[in-house]
Amino acid sequence: MVDHSPSEIISSVLPRVLIVSRRTVRKNKFVDFVGEYHLDLIVKYGAVPVIVPRVAGVNLLLDSFEPIHGVLLCEGEDIDPSLYENDLSCLSSQELEEIRSLHSSDTAIDRAKDSIELQLARRCLEKNIPYMGICRGSQVLNVACGGTLYQDVERELSKKPGVKVVHLNYGNYDGHRHPVQVVKDTPLHAWFQESLEGDSMQEILVNSYHHQGVKRLAERFRPMAYAPDGLIEAFYDPDVYKPEEGKFIMGLQFHPERMQHDDQDATCTENASESTAFDYPGCPCAYQEFVKAVVAYKKKLIASTEQLKLDGETEKQRKRIVRSFSIAKLVYQDYNTYKQSIDTAVNSDLEPGASFLQFNTAFDIPHLSRALSVEEEKRLKKMGATVRNSGSYLENFLHMNKKEKERKVAARKLMGAMATHQLSELLDFYGLMLQIGSEVLEEKINESSEREKSTNL
Repeated sequence: MVDHSPSEIISSVLPRVLIVSRRTVRKNKFVDFVGEYHLDLIVKYGAVPVIVPRVAGVNLLLDSFEPIHGVLLCEGEDIDPSLYENDLSCLSSQELEEIRSLHSSDTAIDRAKDSIELQLARRCLEKNIPYMGICRGSQVLNVACGGTLYQDVERELSKKPGVKVVHLNYGNYDGHRHPVQVVKDTPLHAWFQESLEGDSMQEILVNSYHHQGVKRLAERFRPMAYAPDGLIEAFYDPDVYKPEEGKFIMGLQFHPERMQHDDQDATCTENASESTAFDYPGCPCAYQEFVKAVVAYKKKLIASTEQLKLDGETEKQRKRIVRSFSIAKLVYQDYNTYKQSIDTAVNSDLEPGASFLQFNTAFDIPHLSRALSVEEEKRLKKMGATVRNSGSYLENFLHMNKKEKERKVAARKLMGAMATHQLSELLDFYGLMLQIGSEVLEEKINESSEREKSTNL
């Protein structure tokens, strides 16, 4: 029997792509589902889809889904408009009611799904985990980066001069198509280049079914396609697009996975070649390149984990540093909540964290210089000062807390000897002092404000 190392076993397992489910009602009960087109393509190109249920509490359990090698977010309800800058000034209350009535299945906000997906999107952005958003998933990505959405694309854009586009056809989900103009020198153009050759308009016909869309695109993104009415149908982050290096951050408002011929049903699609199944040879490329990035990201993750193997003494030092940071954090939080942890802390517990930060910001460490900006290094140095100062802060805090306790004990002892009417009179007196003090303070503030105004004049 051959023994395999943990890293060898891990590397033989396919990378994991998280996909959040959508909720629907079946037989009077909620069920979660994900469209099989997405799952088929993820499996086809060499990754394993891991379905994240959109049930309450899962947003607190996302660490349990690690390792995460990629995230694919797709269909779903409208994103809660309170999560981004929402301008409804162009829509009347009657129009908003008509939108809710016409798109009732989408306007029912799913806050559990919002929370899960926004957290996953931000995790991907923070850690450069490959991310692809289809339809709602592209909107989640834009909102996570500070962008905004149209509340109803057709209604809002119809008020502007120009071409009108139907983005949603409830009677023909899969068959509906509308043109988009593909931007040159983008990944989307490269995928559909064969189909765009000789086309002066650089247009393809895409499938879409959405009533919302990107209004203000977040600054980090670059558009890849526009509908004739000006709506952005695809975008990506050019600084995080190198699939072979595990970099992929992209949003597609349209559905390339559904751009298949009318004569292709679910059964025959499994056996059909890509050239015959899809409208264009470039349709599955988004999934192909996404999974390529997922595979590369997993390899990078394994390599970095192997490099970080620590010997016994180094691991002990790492734990001391982690403890140092934890204590420093607690010192600046609520003393009473963390009293037991703080009372047992001494300067020697805080020193490892301070030394670590001082060392890593005082020298030109290659991996840090690549990872941190100048501003981040400044903040790190300040953090080091914070950790170092925690010792003296802690001593002063504990000393002050001890004196406060002594004063409370003395006051309680004195009041314990007082009669009920005396305590009542004392309470009335201090209540009156508080009221008078507030009035006098307000008068002084007003007087100071008036003096400043007269001085400025």
